[in-house]
Order: sequence, then structure tokens, then C-alpha cells
Amino acid sequence: MADSVTAVGSDPDEPIPHLFRIAEQRRALSREEETQVRRARVQGYSWEAIATALGITKQAAHKKFGRK
Repeated sequence: MADSVTAVGSDPDEPIPHLFRIAEQRRALSREEETQVRRARVQGYSWEAIATALGITKQAAHKKFGRK
């Protein structure tokens, strides 16, 4: 079992490279989510509509994406 990133070989079953890809995908998805929420707000959608689409509460959507 590899204990550092430099020790990772080219084994396709090695979990660390997969975790790096997952982390990058998560960051990209977060950026896309923020972009679409901004677009929705600019187009006049309510926090309630946005929250429903995201499967969260209106308060959670406003807290996460509202002006800081």
C-alpha cells in the first residue's frame, strides 16, 4: 500500500489518483453550481425555486450563495 503521492505507481486500481480526480470534479461542480445560481438570480428566480432545484432549503441556498 502506498503511503504518499510520490509512491503511487501506474496501477489503475490505485485509489489516490482517483481521489485527486474526484476532488477536482467536486471543485468544478461547485463552480458550475455557483454560476447557475447566479444566472438564476439574475433571471429573477426566487431563492425558493433555486433551493428546490438543488434539493436544499431556501435558507441554506441563501446562506451558501447569497451576497457575503
